[in-house]
Amino acid sequence: MSVPSGMPEGMTLERGTAMKRFKGIYWRQFTVTAGMVVLTLVLLGTSFFALTYSYIMSENRSKLEDKAKVIAEKAEEYVREEITSAQAATPYDYQEALKSLNEKLVELVRTAQEMSDIDFLIWIPSRNGFISIDDRLAGKELTLPAAMGEKLAAGETYAGSSDLGLYDKPRFVVAIPAQTAPDGTTLAGPVLAIMEPTAMTEMWRAFLGIFGMTAITVLLIGFVATATTTMQQTKPINDMAIAARKFAQGNFDARVHDTGREDEIGELTKSFNAMADSLQKTEQQRREFIANISHELKTPMTTIAGYADGILDGVISPEEEKQYLRIISDESRRLSRLVRRMLDVSQLQSLDLIKQKKPFDLSESMRRVLVSMEKKITDRGLDVDVEIPDEPVIVLGDNDLLTQVVYNLLENAAKFAAPGSTLFLGLERQDSKAVVTVRNTGDTIPPEELPLLFERFHKTDKSRSEDKDGVGLGLYIVRTILEQHRETITATSENGVPTFAFTVQLAEEKRMTKT
Repeated sequence: MSVPSGMPEGMTLERGTAMKRFKGIYWRQFTVTAGMVVLTLVLLGTSFFALTYSYIMSENRSKLEDKAKVIAEKAEEYVREEITSAQAATPYDYQEALKSLNEKLVELVRTAQEMSDIDFLIWIPSRNGFISIDDRLAGKELTLPAAMGEKLAAGETYAGSSDLGLYDKPRFVVAIPAQTAPDGTTLAGPVLAIMEPTAMTEMWRAFLGIFGMTAITVLLIGFVATATTTMQQTKPINDMAIAARKFAQGNFDARVHDTGREDEIGELTKSFNAMADSLQKTEQQRREFIANISHELKTPMTTIAGYADGILDGVISPEEEKQYLRIISDESRRLSRLVRRMLDVSQLQSLDLIKQKKPFDLSESMRRVLVSMEKKITDRGLDVDVEIPDEPVIVLGDNDLLTQVVYNLLENAAKFAAPGSTLFLGLERQDSKAVVTVRNTGDTIPPEELPLLFERFHKTDKSRSEDKDGVGLGLYIVRTILEQHRETITATSENGVPTFAFTVQLAEEKRMTKT
């Protein structure tokens, strides 16, 4: 990897590691979860702001409208009083009535504004002006928005924002239609109630402050909870990655700490550790296999090479050559059998016998094995006690392989049976299983040796000296075949009687009839 000029290589590696971590599951999940929290708060905040703003605007409108109506009603009362008083006087003085009305309306506006933070304006058509106690509005011309004019002309109340041509910034305005005299003359109105934006939004801002603090608190709690949860989920995965790298380096001792979680991560952790145990066991078996096979191959090869060199060097006399050539031939055949058995084991371990199971008569297969073993049994002077039912015993499995199991067990029993003793071969039904038993009379196998009988290349010390032709794979092949059939085998040895027994699944009656 090239390094940009001026940038140290260590800095580049650290940056690459940081980018890799940032793109990892932890940051992705954290970003997604945190993003969802932020998006939820934004949506809730937007909805909350819109609702609170609408509520406050509605409250302020109702407040201004109520106060404006009170002023309008009071102004109407004053108008009616002045008109009635002026009409009662002789002569009728219209200007004097307007002057008196104006004074009353000014006092009305002053009283209303002193009691609240709302500005009030009353339009006086006869003066083409408005009544207000705010001196800053003196000399300014009131300009009503078109929408307000249309509403007021229709006799409706208006609410909205406008600077009315009087203020520097728009203000919230509620306008009540004009008050008219009995003769139809408009003497006063409309009445405008005006509120500054700062006063109107004070409560809304308070709501925003509360929501902001709440949102920050929720975000902090959400980020901490998200970071903690994500860390708990990704840490076992990181530990698995580290352990897997150690496995690649040949170290099978690494394990992932099991926290006792009952969720998917806990199940994954347990499964990973179980896989690690299996890998470690497999690696141990591989090393033992290499050691065993090296030992087993070394013995015949050393014998062959030694005798062949002796013949070539003339150390062995011509009279003895035939004898030693026979030994070389025997060892070569034993070496060939060993290699062939190893190939058989490899093929057996790759088979899927569950799909190859078919019904067959196990009792007939056992009789054929007994016939094929007749010469070996006779040569050793052995008798055979057979307890096989006359009727067929139909089981499910691979006929050839299960026949091989019976052959290996019977051959092993004949090989180590005491001369002149009796072999036992039996078959019986037990519930849904057929049980095959092979027994011979010989030496008692030590209890600590029994679990090791089915291991590869395992031999007891006595059998090593007696069984020159064996390769130590017969019983291992037996166990492998039965394990492929999901069946079990047991070995016992009491009072010089070693006994092997294995089970086979009986075929169902319906399937039997169909076949």
